[in-house]
Amino acid sequence: GSMKTSTSNQSIECDAFEDISWLFKYQVHFMWIVFAFGFVENLFVIMVFLLHKNRCTVAEIYLGNLAAADLLFVLSLPFWAFTLSNSFVWIFGGFLCVVINAFAQLNMYSSIYFLMMVSIDRYLALVKTMSAGRMRRVGCAKFNCLLIWLFAALMSVPKIAFRHVIVHPYINNTMCLIDAPNQWHIASNFLLNIVGFLIPLIVIMFCSLQIINVLRNNSMQKFKDFNTERKATLLVFAVLLLFIACWLPFHIFTFLDSLDHLEMFQKCYMTAIIEIGNQISTYMGFSNSCFNPLLYVLVGNHFRKKAMEVYRQYFPRPQRDRNASIPTDFSYDTARTSISMGTQNRIL
Repeated sequence: GSMKTSTSNQSIECDAFEDISWLFKYQVHFMWIVFAFGFVENLFVIMVFLLHKNRCTVAEIYLGNLAAADLLFVLSLPFWAFTLSNSFVWIFGGFLCVVINAFAQLNMYSSIYFLMMVSIDRYLALVKTMSAGRMRRVGCAKFNCLLIWLFAALMSVPKIAFRHVIVHPYINNTMCLIDAPNQWHIASNFLLNIVGFLIPLIVIMFCSLQIINVLRNNSMQKFKDFNTERKATLLVFAVLLLFIACWLPFHIFTFLDSLDHLEMFQKCYMTAIIEIGNQISTYMGFSNSCFNPLLYVLVGNHFRKKAMEVYRQYFPRPQRDRNASIPTDFSYDTARTSISMGTQNRIL
């Protein structure tokens, strides 16, 4: 951060606040942990959706694309973990400097819009049940996902346009940094806050409030389809709440960072506090990529069922010789009943 005071006492105070080297000791380990869990978990979610014999529901298409966005993001973490452990020296070249950071930006913009579409789908399923048929088609959902990916790529351009490998004078070595004017930094922050969080969050909150009102309607509880949709909606709510908890602090500190660049804060230690907050909140956001799959398993009954069906589909139980398992002193009816019950247990 830039110094905003010139007296020696304040400079010492600022230097004390700006020493955030203690953060970097934990960041490398944290990145490897998020990568390890996020890679395995999101790949597992994608494979369950792809390998299951039944086609995905609309909500599952959006959640599958969310898992793909998280998977792309965690694939970028080893590059940054190695760079941090290598004293910020970037050795992977200019192309990967742009691409790796593009993955992070794609995740920031696409994740919340996939969640917004899941919320809209739940809204149409529970609130607009009679008029939602066309909008809840699988083909429509896939087209929406394509639009979101293209939109996220477009929104990522401002952040990656000024990303370069430059020789930093402080460490006298190559670093992958953003080299842009101050006004651009402020504008891209506001774009991320408003387009990448606030607008979809308003849509999500509207849909959620409407859904909660419907869920409270006891007269709807008697419908079987309604109860099925209600269970799916509980998983969506859990994913939404976790996403907001992980990413809201990041957007708050991004907004404060913009105010700091506008010189709204006169105390130089505020710059350091915002920088520390930015670092910590960024890693809170990163952790969201490995929490979502855990929610699918813990909260999503339908997903657990799908996962077990995929497992049985590719790893079937060995069939025992039924004739050998029938005792000789059993009657034919008793043996037939025993076999029937065994078959039923396997199906259930």
